[in-house]
Amino acid sequence: MTSPTLAGSWLARLPRPRGGAFIVWLRNLLVWRKLMAAGLFLAFGEPFVYLLGLGYGLGRFIGDLDGLSYLSFLASGLLASSAMNASSFEGMYSVFTRMTHQQTYDAILATPLSVDDIVAGEMLWCATKSVIVTIPILVVAALLGAVAGPSALLAIPVFFGIGLCFAGPAMVMAALAPSYDFFNYYVTLLITPMFIFSGVFYPVTALPAAAQVFVGLLPLSHAVQLLRPLVAGLPPENVGLHLAVLLGYALVGYLAATWLVRRRMIH
Repeated sequence: MTSPTLAGSWLARLPRPRGGAFIVWLRNLLVWRKLMAAGLFLAFGEPFVYLLGLGYGLGRFIGDLDGLSYLSFLASGLLASSAMNASSFEGMYSVFTRMTHQQTYDAILATPLSVDDIVAGEMLWCATKSVIVTIPILVVAALLGAVAGPSALLAIPVFFGIGLCFAGPAMVMAALAPSYDFFNYYVTLLITPMFIFSGVFYPVTALPAAAQVFVGLLPLSHAVQLLRPLVAGLPPENVGLHLAVLLGYALVGYLAATWLVRRRMIH
C-alpha cells in the first residue's frame, strides 16, 4: 500500500495555479499588442499562400476529396496546422526567451506568483495566440468559398483546444532547451511529420494501414478530423474521442511542463 506520507508528497508536487495565471496571460497580451502587426503577418502569410496556391491551383487537378472541394478540404487542415504552429512556436521560442534572455520569469517569481501560475498563464496565452492567428484565416477561407454555413464558428473554441494541446509539449521543450537550436529537433521530428501525415493535404486513409494507426495517435490528426466537418457545414463524428485526445495531451503536457520549469527556475 502507498503510505500517507508518500501520497501526500506526490499530491504536493501537483500544479496548483491560482488567479496569477490570468496576470501572466494579460502581461503577454499587452506586450504582444505592440508587435501584433508583424506577428499576424508572419503567422497568416504562409497559410494564405498555401490556401491560394494549393487550394485553387492544385485543386483544379485533384477535384473533390471525401465529398468536399479540395479548397474546403485544405482550408480545414490549414486551420488546424496553423493553430498547432502558433501555439508550438509561442510555447518554445517566446517562452524560452522570457525564461532565459529577458529573465521575465525571475521578475515574476519575485512577486507572489508561482511557477505554476506562470506555466498555466503561458499555456492559456499559447491557446489564445492560436485563436488570434486562425480567425483571419477562417475569414479568408469563407471569402474564398471554402466555408459552408455558420457551423464554422464552432471551430473557434476548437482552435483554443488545439492551442492548449500543443502548448504543454512546446513548453516542455523550452524547459529542456540549452539554446534555440534545440527546437529544431522538435520541429523536424514531430511538427513537420504531423503537418505532412495528419490529413492536412490528403485523407489519412491514403496511407498504409499501419501508418494510419500511428497517425491516429497524433493530436493534429484528431484536430483535423474535428475541424473538417465544422468548416464544411457537416456534423462532426467521434467528438468525444477527438476532444479527449486533445485535452489529454494538454493535461500531460501541463503536468510535465510545470515540473520541468520548476526544476529549471528553482533548482
